[in-house]
Amino acid sequence: MAGPLARKFAEKFNEEIRFFKGWIDGPKAVGAILPTSSITARRMASVIDTTSKLPVLELGPGTGVITKAILQHGVKPQDLYCVEYSEDFAKHLRINYPDVNIIQGDAFDLDTTLGDNKDMLFDSVVSAVPLLNFPVPARVQIIEDLLRRVPAGRPVIQITYGPLAPVPAGKGNYVVKHYDFVMRNVPPAQLWVYRSPLS
Repeated sequence: MAGPLARKFAEKFNEEIRFFKGWIDGPKAVGAILPTSSITARRMASVIDTTSKLPVLELGPGTGVITKAILQHGVKPQDLYCVEYSEDFAKHLRINYPDVNIIQGDAFDLDTTLGDNKDMLFDSVVSAVPLLNFPVPARVQIIEDLLRRVPAGRPVIQITYGPLAPVPAGKGNYVVKHYDFVMRNVPPAQLWVYRSPLS
């Protein structure tokens, strides 16, 4: 019993060290000191409709905690597209999730990053991009861009560590709703859902 438990602890510790190193190397690109908790990851994945037959877009997967939750939610690896800015994290993800579409690139320039898949329609977007590190106009632009990549009414779920919505209401063509507050995360996480306005 001690063997599997020790291995699990070692894997978690290694993941946290890798994430912390990523934060030290690029604090603007990594939003927290520790990876997202599995509880938070499952809450974020819960917005995905696995019956839609559409792929899912994940932004800022980091070490893959949310990626794992998305796959456990029922999304097939080949239907998951993950955009990761950090080259080191992208390499780590390709090793751990070889059947997932791991793309190293900029979430703020998805047409370039997605290349031939730039016109793909996604069921939903699960984002851990540290939006608070960017100016509000850039945050508004990315949310509006993401919403044109999902069917009307489908969500973009965003994690943040501040008390308010990272992309404030009334700044662009979207509506925002608080989804959850997860205490069992370091630091505690706020989840927000963005959707296109009802026409």
